[in-house]
Amino acid sequence: MRRRKFEIWLAVAVGLCSFPFALSDRRDYAAKAEERFHAMGLSLTSVHDVSHMVRTVEEADAIFIGGGNTFRLLKGLQEHHLVDPIRRRVAAGVPYIGSSAGSIVACPSLKTTKDMPVVQPLSFEALDLVPFQISPHYLDPEPTSTHMGETQEERILQFLEENEEPVVGLREGSMLRVQDGAITLRGPNAARIFFRGKTPFEAAPGSDVSFLLAASDAAPVGRIA
Repeated sequence: MRRRKFEIWLAVAVGLCSFPFALSDRRDYAAKAEERFHAMGLSLTSVHDVSHMVRTVEEADAIFIGGGNTFRLLKGLQEHHLVDPIRRRVAAGVPYIGSSAGSIVACPSLKTTKDMPVVQPLSFEALDLVPFQISPHYLDPEPTSTHMGETQEERILQFLEENEEPVVGLREGSMLRVQDGAITLRGPNAARIFFRGKTPFEAAPGSDVSFLLAASDAAPVGRIA
């Protein structure tokens, strides 16, 4: 993402904070993220480098959470008491940018992750910034594949056998922009939408998918990508 696109969306000269809990080598993870953001002229502070993590969240202009192991990520957020501070900042209008595991923890729970549970978080309850689930890196079933395991669609349908939240299968290069009570699908690819008891369907690039907010009365106040 280029700096100009970032600034148009964020509408501020930003200082972001990030959370490198999804990988074991947090310093290397943070360094790579800092390098990428600095190349765009943006300041990025990793919370693991500061003595007061909650204060850093409270003072940040925007929040970025990247990818890695979702169980490890959520466990870190919970153990450092960062879940509620992040929720409060997003509710106050601070932009949240989530990539891969960072998009999953924006949901009510981490139940749509494909990661191995290498650690055990305190609970599966995540940030709950949106009332639906995201399944990133969505791959369509390949009819000629000899793989005997479950497809991503089959796993999502299993989730919906036990849960009510709709699921968005986000293909590579796509994102959901949530702002002012509306959601737009951005990027070059369609997304696959799943509701319990209904046939999955496709949402075209650029579509308004604000109907996903009807899954809960608690629509997000802030801006989420």
